[in-house]
Amino acid sequence: MPVIFKRLALLVRAHIDQLSWQAVALAILTHMLITWGLLYVANEQALTSFTTFFYYYTVTTSTVGYGDFSPTSELGRWVVALIQIPFGLALFGVLLGKTGQTVTYLIRRAMTGDKNFAHSNNHIIIFGWHDTRTKKMIDYILADTKRTDRRILLAVTEQMDHPFLTNENVDFARLTSFTDLEELERVAINRADKVIIDGQDDDQTFTTALRISRLVKKECHISAHFLDETKVDMLLEHCQNVECSSAKSAEILVRSMQDPGSSRVQEELLSTLHGDTQFSLAIPEGCSDMEFGTLFHHFKHDYDAILLGVAHNLSAQNMDLNPPLDYKVSEGDILHYIALERVLTSEVDWQSLAK
Repeated sequence: MPVIFKRLALLVRAHIDQLSWQAVALAILTHMLITWGLLYVANEQALTSFTTFFYYYTVTTSTVGYGDFSPTSELGRWVVALIQIPFGLALFGVLLGKTGQTVTYLIRRAMTGDKNFAHSNNHIIIFGWHDTRTKKMIDYILADTKRTDRRILLAVTEQMDHPFLTNENVDFARLTSFTDLEELERVAINRADKVIIDGQDDDQTFTTALRISRLVKKECHISAHFLDETKVDMLLEHCQNVECSSAKSAEILVRSMQDPGSSRVQEELLSTLHGDTQFSLAIPEGCSDMEFGTLFHHFKHDYDAILLGVAHNLSAQNMDLNPPLDYKVSEGDILHYIALERVLTSEVDWQSLAK
């Protein structure tokens, strides 16, 4: 007997799998119309108004059965006994099975990274997965409480499930390649606001950066990490919209030896989890020229922030660190500063500073 029930369950499941949502909806609607028509013929006036019938049909067919509405004529009772309840229960079972199947399918797609994110907009994409480093990156992004609210999309090529399934801010996509155009369209690369490339090795990071640098929108900023500094020079020859970082272990070791505590200063500047952190702020269009000294005193007095320098583009190739106080700062320049929390462009009275 158990074998017979198991085969029957598999047979029912196979039929449900083959049914589309359109077919299920059409079958339920047809059954509702037939039931209503027969009750109308049976002169069940108390059941045939739209609102009452919908309520009665749902309650009766789902086996809840409050009993506040029921047929009163003999023909009406035959309609319910032979047409509404038997076929309705079957359709209700199919509806529950189809709903469960769909929910399971959606959860599974989210876990395996098969979802399509082509509809995403103004999001952050992280290309690459590392067991500890990727988690830290996401923690640092989310720790910035005044950041622009952007979705984070983790894109990987490894065979793995969603590592941040319980984090509602992080989406997950598993790609066959970081350079395939169709796969990049699936993560909406052309509408991303920020991109981090942290590949399995420098070659993957290099080819990914080279590929997507021409696909992103003009204002999108790309950050790429390398171990080999020669790769940085090669990439910058072709891609001016990519900011490259590389391991500075030798420089950090020497600086820590010469000036003890230097490594801790760098850790504090990079971490948004505690203490003061390094941020940047673009001067909006329409602002008159200002002096660095005026901005320096204003940021320290009003926001307890210290200006470090001025860059003239997102990649900060020609940054002026600690410029003189009479240094001219213009619209479009990017201020780099240290503060306990981010200072937003809208919080600064730029017009008064330009006087």
